[in-house]
Amino acid sequence: MTHADKMERLDILRSKLGVLREEHRDLDEAIRAMEDRASADMLTLRRMKKRKLSLKDQIARLEDEITPDIIA
Repeated sequence: MTHADKMERLDILRSKLGVLREEHRDLDEAIRAMEDRASADMLTLRRMKKRKLSLKDQIARLEDEITPDIIA
């Protein structure tokens, strides 16, 4: 893999990371808004929270992939 290929791959990963972070943030706001309502649908709320955790895991994996390993 050439240096240019690695840079292009990193750019793609960073772009995906930005999209996932935005979705996570939007979902967090939606969850808060739903929790503030007295008639919140608990099943939908549970699914949203599960999706948010999944996004958090995906974000962590991408961050690990983007960050180079440093040998101490």
